[in-house]
Amino acid sequence: MLPQPSPLNPPAALDPELSASLKRDDAGLVAAVIQQYDTNQVLMLGWMDDEALHRTLTTGRVTFWSRSRQEYWRKGDTSGHVQWVKSVAVDCDGDALLVRVDQVGAACHTGTRTCFDGRELPAVVGAP
Repeated sequence: MLPQPSPLNPPAALDPELSASLKRDDAGLVAAVIQQYDTNQVLMLGWMDDEALHRTLTTGRVTFWSRSRQEYWRKGDTSGHVQWVKSVAVDCDGDALLVRVDQVGAACHTGTRTCFDGRELPAVVGAP
């Protein structure tokens, strides 16, 4: 597990210009869509604050803020299902991130490749 920022371990600073460009939810978080870099398969959605994004940009591994546990977590530290960062982009509105990764093993905590496997909803399919 990654060390939590504290007075003895202060958080590293995200580039101030990047931080200012982000539009966060009421909890100070930005949605991060995680996508397999070579197939474009959407794997999962996670949440990041400035510290999680900074760690993701500077370590080569994806770090999230856990809304349920109220702590940082790095994908794969306990499961071995690591996400190796290939690229990170911010969308045009600044309210979402696209993190392209090389996923090792399952991305979902249920053991499936993606968090969307087997969870399709019935929808009318449109035509152009």
